[in-house]
Amino acid sequence: MSVFAGRLTDAIATALDRSRAVGDQLILVAMWLFFLVLGTWAILAETDAFAVGVVTGSIIALGAIGLTLIYGILKFAHFAHGDSMMLAAYVAFFALTGKVVGERTDVELPWSLNDLPGATSSIPWPGEGDFSFGYGLLLAALVAAAAMALIFVVLDRLVYRPLRRRRSGIVIFAIASLGIAIAMRSVMLIFWASSPRFYAPGIRPTTDLPFDVRVVTDQIFIFFAALVLAALLYLLLYRTKLGKAMRAMSDNADLAQVSGINTDQIVTWTWVIGGGLVAVAGVLLALQAQLKPELGFALLLPLFAATILGGIGSPQGAFVGGMIIGITQEVTVAQDLIDISPGYKFSVAFIILILILLLRPRGLFGAKT
Repeated sequence: MSVFAGRLTDAIATALDRSRAVGDQLILVAMWLFFLVLGTWAILAETDAFAVGVVTGSIIALGAIGLTLIYGILKFAHFAHGDSMMLAAYVAFFALTGKVVGERTDVELPWSLNDLPGATSSIPWPGEGDFSFGYGLLLAALVAAAAMALIFVVLDRLVYRPLRRRRSGIVIFAIASLGIAIAMRSVMLIFWASSPRFYAPGIRPTTDLPFDVRVVTDQIFIFFAALVLAALLYLLLYRTKLGKAMRAMSDNADLAQVSGINTDQIVTWTWVIGGGLVAVAGVLLALQAQLKPELGFALLLPLFAATILGGIGSPQGAFVGGMIIGITQEVTVAQDLIDISPGYKFSVAFIILILILLLRPRGLFGAKT
């Protein structure tokens, strides 16, 4: 009798597991169909909003890739990610213009990248309008990338490494990163105040695209810059020895260490790469919108939504998730779709995040949360 009861229990458990697996796959298919239908409608009915959403999504995607990379290796949510993006954007602004806040007005350093010959001359574009920036901004982005990589490594040595050695829980890591985010925002307010800043003030040139779409020329650069960096990171992770070691550590850090992988070195490289991605994403964000200290915190929710939607630990999933979040935000606040202020577009990311956590926490690409 006990043998029969045991077999019956096993059969019921197996049937339940199969039903859950089938239900999970149905939810995944339904989610893909929904986003495909939404994307198709956006292309046909809200083409301009779709184009802006692609640009916004590429910025979110680049930030989300860095976020999922840090989580995949270090196993904690980096709440300072959004503020790190804006701090990097301000570092680029400082390198480009040399401006900081004085008592009554801005104080400029005696030399900056804008003083280089032709640094502020607009880079030509084969289309109708040129870019609004010169090669000085590209150099400033490199300076910001190096600075943020150094800042991230120093923060890891001073804050995160001691916590790892104490085997602190993920809540402690989250609180520590939140404290760092607040400190970064304070630094931005101290040195550059809360007034909006721009890399290139004035009216930005526009260009025409197929299907009667007109975009700011800078947005074309933003999209392709994010796409190229995402492709390079993919090649790094899946075509290099360093990437193989990073993926091995992401799967099992203890086994990777036993196998001879220098895990401390991998952690350092993770922060260096994450810092570089954060810096470029921040510069692209400021180029798309403007520099404001609070913008980084506002972007934190879309970054996490994109990371979880794509699947935590999946760089390609983070890119797809970022594109979906960006496009959905833009098309849902279009005036002919729903009467909602554009300032509430981040609430769309919050709704998507809640739905994903309720329906499929593993995300579109099946990574575990």
